[in-house]
Amino acid sequence: MEKDVINIGKSVVIKGELTGSEDLTVEGIVEGKIELREHVLTIGAHARIKAEVFAKVAVVLGEVVGNITASEKVDIRDSGSVEGNIVSPRVAIAEGSHFRGSVDMQQKPAVTPALAAKPEVKPAPVPAAPQGPGGQRLVGA
Repeated sequence: MEKDVINIGKSVVIKGELTGSEDLTVEGIVEGKIELREHVLTIGAHARIKAEVFAKVAVVLGEVVGNITASEKVDIRDSGSVEGNIVSPRVAIAEGSHFRGSVDMQQKPAVTPALAAKPEVKPAPVPAAPQGPGGQRLVGA
Protein backbone atom coordinates (compact mmCIF):
# COMPACT_ATOMS: atom_id res chain seq x y z
CA MET A 1 0.00 0.00 0.00
CA GLU A 2 1.35 3.42 -0.95
CA LYS A 3 1.74 6.03 1.75
CA ASP A 4 -0.07 9.31 1.32
CA VAL A 5 2.08 12.41 1.12
CA ILE A 6 0.44 15.79 1.20
CA ASN A 7 2.01 18.71 -0.66
CA ILE A 8 1.86 22.39 0.10
CA GLY A 9 2.56 24.14 -3.17
CA LYS A 10 4.99 26.94 -4.00
CA SER A 11 2.35 29.67 -3.95
CA VAL A 12 0.92 28.74 -0.54
CA VAL A 13 1.77 30.90 2.47
CA ILE A 14 0.86 29.65 5.94
CA LYS A 15 1.25 31.78 9.05
CA GLY A 16 0.51 30.04 12.32
CA GLU A 17 0.56 26.46 13.51
CA LEU A 18 0.63 23.56 11.07
CA THR A 19 -0.03 20.11 12.54
CA GLY A 20 -0.84 16.80 10.93
CA SER A 21 -0.82 13.02 11.06
CA GLU A 22 0.53 12.31 7.57
CA ASP A 23 3.79 12.81 5.76
CA LEU A 24 4.04 16.31 4.33
CA THR A 25 6.06 18.08 1.67
CA VAL A 26 6.22 21.87 1.85
CA GLU A 27 7.22 23.91 -1.20
CA GLY A 28 5.68 27.18 -0.04
CA ILE A 29 6.23 29.54 2.86
CA VAL A 30 5.42 28.63 6.47
CA GLU A 31 5.88 30.97 9.41
CA GLY A 32 5.10 29.80 12.94
CA LYS A 33 5.22 26.17 14.00
CA ILE A 34 5.14 22.84 12.16
CA GLU A 35 4.30 19.71 14.15
CA LEU A 36 4.38 16.26 12.52
CA ARG A 37 5.82 14.31 15.43
CA GLU A 38 5.05 10.86 14.00
CA HIS A 39 5.66 11.64 10.34
CA VAL A 40 8.15 12.74 7.71
CA LEU A 41 8.40 16.43 6.84
CA THR A 42 10.11 17.26 3.57
CA ILE A 43 11.02 20.90 3.11
CA GLY A 44 11.19 21.20 -0.64
CA ALA A 45 13.77 23.07 -2.68
CA HIS A 46 11.47 26.09 -3.09
CA ALA A 47 10.26 26.20 0.52
CA ARG A 48 11.07 28.96 2.96
CA ILE A 49 10.31 28.06 6.55
CA LYS A 50 10.51 30.41 9.51
CA ALA A 51 9.25 28.10 12.18
CA GLU A 52 9.89 25.74 15.03
CA VAL A 53 9.79 22.30 13.45
CA PHE A 54 8.88 19.03 15.20
CA ALA A 55 8.85 15.83 13.13
CA LYS A 56 9.87 12.20 13.17
CA VAL A 57 12.14 12.80 10.18
CA ALA A 58 12.92 16.19 8.65
CA VAL A 59 14.42 16.33 5.15
CA VAL A 60 15.61 19.81 4.18
CA LEU A 61 16.11 20.78 0.54
CA GLY A 62 14.96 24.38 0.96
CA GLU A 63 15.50 27.07 3.58
CA VAL A 64 14.72 26.80 7.30
CA VAL A 65 15.17 29.54 9.87
CA GLY A 66 14.26 28.05 13.22
CA ASN A 67 14.96 25.07 15.40
CA ILE A 68 14.35 21.53 14.19
CA THR A 69 13.56 18.70 16.59
CA ALA A 70 13.24 15.23 15.09
CA SER A 71 12.74 11.97 16.96
CA GLU A 72 14.61 9.94 14.31
CA LYS A 73 16.61 12.00 11.83
CA VAL A 74 17.35 15.39 10.28
CA ASP A 75 18.73 15.25 6.76
CA ILE A 76 20.02 18.50 5.22
CA ARG A 77 20.56 17.87 1.53
CA ASP A 78 23.07 19.71 -0.67
CA SER A 79 20.58 22.43 -1.63
CA GLY A 80 19.30 22.78 1.94
CA SER A 81 19.91 25.61 4.38
CA VAL A 82 19.24 25.62 8.12
CA GLU A 83 19.80 28.49 10.54
CA GLY A 84 18.82 27.16 13.92
CA ASN A 85 19.51 24.40 16.38
CA ILE A 86 18.95 20.75 15.64
CA VAL A 87 17.96 18.11 18.20
CA SER A 88 17.88 14.58 16.81
CA PRO A 89 19.65 11.26 17.41
CA ARG A 90 20.78 11.17 13.76
CA VAL A 91 21.82 14.15 11.64
CA ALA A 92 23.09 14.18 8.06
CA ILE A 93 24.50 17.38 6.57
CA ALA A 94 25.41 17.07 2.91
CA GLU A 95 28.40 18.74 1.34
CA GLY A 96 27.31 22.01 -0.22
CA SER A 97 24.46 22.60 2.21
CA HIS A 98 24.33 25.53 4.62
CA PHE A 99 24.02 25.07 8.36
CA ARG A 100 24.41 27.61 11.16
CA GLY A 101 23.50 26.54 14.67
CA SER A 102 24.13 23.73 17.09
CA VAL A 103 23.48 20.02 16.92
CA ASP A 104 22.34 17.95 19.89
CA MET A 105 22.43 14.25 19.05
CA GLN A 106 21.64 13.06 22.53
CA GLN A 107 19.69 9.84 22.55
CA LYS A 108 16.42 9.61 24.36
CA PRO A 109 16.93 10.16 28.06
CA ALA A 110 17.77 7.01 29.94
CA VAL A 111 15.32 5.81 32.51
CA THR A 112 16.73 6.51 35.92
CA PRO A 113 16.75 3.58 38.32
CA ALA A 114 14.47 5.43 40.74
CA LEU A 115 11.85 5.79 38.03
CA ALA A 116 12.24 2.31 36.58
CA ALA A 117 9.50 -0.10 37.45
CA LYS A 118 10.64 -2.40 40.18
CA PRO A 119 9.36 -5.97 40.20
CA GLU A 120 7.03 -6.54 43.07
CA VAL A 121 8.57 -8.82 45.65
CA LYS A 122 6.16 -10.90 47.64
CA PRO A 123 7.21 -13.02 50.60
CA ALA A 124 7.08 -16.76 50.01
CA PRO A 125 3.94 -18.34 51.50
CA VAL A 126 4.51 -20.06 54.80
CA PRO A 127 3.67 -23.75 54.49
CA ALA A 128 0.84 -24.79 56.75
CA ALA A 129 1.85 -27.01 59.59
CA PRO A 130 0.45 -30.51 59.21
CA GLN A 131 -2.53 -31.13 61.43
CA GLY A 132 -3.53 -34.26 63.23
CA PRO A 133 -6.95 -35.92 63.05
CA GLY A 134 -8.37 -33.74 65.87
CA GLY A 135 -7.11 -30.48 64.42
CA GLN A 136 -3.96 -30.55 66.51
CA ARG A 137 -0.76 -29.26 65.03
CA LEU A 138 1.85 -31.87 64.59
CA VAL A 139 5.31 -30.50 65.27
CA GLY A 140 8.25 -32.39 63.91
CA ALA A 141 6.02 -34.79 61.96
